[in-house]
Amino acid sequence: MKQLVATPGYLPPIAYMSVWMDQPEVVFLNDSFYQKQTYRNRTTIYGANGKLNLTIPIAHTPTSGRRKDLEVKIHNTTPWQHNHWKSFEAAYRSSPFFEFYEDHIRPFYQKDFETLFEFNTQLIQTFFELIDHPKKIVLSAFDQNTQTDFSHFLNAKTSPPPTPVYTQVFENKKGFLSNLSCIDLLFNLGPETATYLKNFSMHQINASKSLH
Repeated sequence: MKQLVATPGYLPPIAYMSVWMDQPEVVFLNDSFYQKQTYRNRTTIYGANGKLNLTIPIAHTPTSGRRKDLEVKIHNTTPWQHNHWKSFEAAYRSSPFFEFYEDHIRPFYQKDFETLFEFNTQLIQTFFELIDHPKKIVLSAFDQNTQTDFSHFLNAKTSPPPTPVYTQVFENKKGFLSNLSCIDLLFNLGPETATYLKNFSMHQINASKSLH
């Protein structure tokens, strides 16, 4: 079986995070190229009016050539961190576990990070620690003979299997919204997040097998 690898995303979708649950370590690619309009710099949460996309502004470069994910810098001259945190508070202050985890998440929105890769990687590592499922994160160049890249899970147009229903803060307004940011899962399920992700991971594996 090939080793699973990917590019880090911004508080990635549930389907993406579930893939890592049965892996011995998280392997991020250090030679992948940045793609716009993906969950690399965007996350989707459940706001009062439904899906709410939060986007990290990216610094533009003088050249139009392709950039590696490792090279992409955050445009920190805008108050995006303040705005994102306010959105989290508005969406999840009344959720069961927001107050339990907020002191661990808030620091990411109180200091500047130079690169998107660093910010995403540290936030993902913290997420796994908070669900008592710590992961060693390693970097690797892609080897098509020994590795399978599932970075396409960060493409908003990808259609993974629907995520199992769990209670969401505003579900009485828009119903259950599938495959949101993993932060939606954390604030709503708390300690049950790891079990949920493991079960969904097996569901994805079985669904994949049924297609072959």
